[in-house]
Amino acid sequence: MKKFFLLTLVVVALLLSVNNVKAQKEKPLKIGIVDVEMIVKELPEAMEADKKLQELAQTFRDSLLSIEKIFAGKMEQYNKQKTMMNLEQQKKEEESLQQIQIEYQKFQQEKLGAQGELAQTREKLLAPIREKVRSAIQSVAKKETMNFVLDKASPMLLFAEDQFDITFSVMDLLKRGIK
Repeated sequence: MKKFFLLTLVVVALLLSVNNVKAQKEKPLKIGIVDVEMIVKELPEAMEADKKLQELAQTFRDSLLSIEKIFAGKMEQYNKQKTMMNLEQQKKEEESLQQIQIEYQKFQQEKLGAQGELAQTREKLLAPIREKVRSAIQSVAKKETMNFVLDKASPMLLFAEDQFDITFSVMDLLKRGIK
């Protein structure tokens, strides 16, 4: 993260130095700073989405706790009766306990994993909010004739004028071979 911040700082410094050279011929570069986190915290729809996500996460945690209690109860019962069971009964009970553990892990992954239901719901709820914020940043940047807008809390570039996009020049150089 520090590397991204330093990289962003270097890019801004380079742009400012280029701006000083061209300042007499062109309009000066304008860079804006936005605290996206603060903006999102103030949006009612973001607060509502956060509340829904917290409730959903709590529901999933409660379900996991229920599975844990079932497992603990069966494990305790198994340990008490283990000496009175024959090998076949012990094996059957151990498989039953193993199945509960597998069910627990599967539920945890399906609901709370990186691609789980909670993550998908978060993305579904937050995507329109992100788009709304991005659109507002872009509108203000254009109105204020900003060339670049950076996020205050992270080293992210949120807006850049198209004239500063050098993607195709870099691709062209790479295709021709760097000399």
